[in-house]
Amino acid sequence: VQLQASGGGLVQAGGSLRLSCAASGRTFRSFRMAWFRQAPGKEREFVAAIRWSGGRLYYADSVKGRFTISGDNAKNTVYLQMNSLKNEDTAVYYCAADTQRVGSYNYWGQGTLVTVSS
Repeated sequence: VQLQASGGGLVQAGGSLRLSCAASGRTFRSFRMAWFRQAPGKEREFVAAIRWSGGRLYYADSVKGRFTISGDNAKNTVYLQMNSLKNEDTAVYYCAADTQRVGSYNYWGQGTLVTVSS
């Protein structure tokens, strides 16, 4: 199974981007999918997650009200709509999937770079 993230790029502060992540390979069932990000010189941090059962959404405080996670469980696809982007949102964004329900994500995408300029 591979997770392919796309949609990153260069955007001005205040602008928007939409990231996509699709799973390919053998069929798998994920319980939740998420986005993480890692800025230069910083540790990877949680951004947003979606739990398929019940459709619950989770967000980091830093992105609440600006980012929206959505997806299609049947297609193992997740999106991240990012609005009102700030310089501090500059990072490599990774999608992840949890297929084991053991508290961690066991599949990770390769990352897509988002650069927000002033």
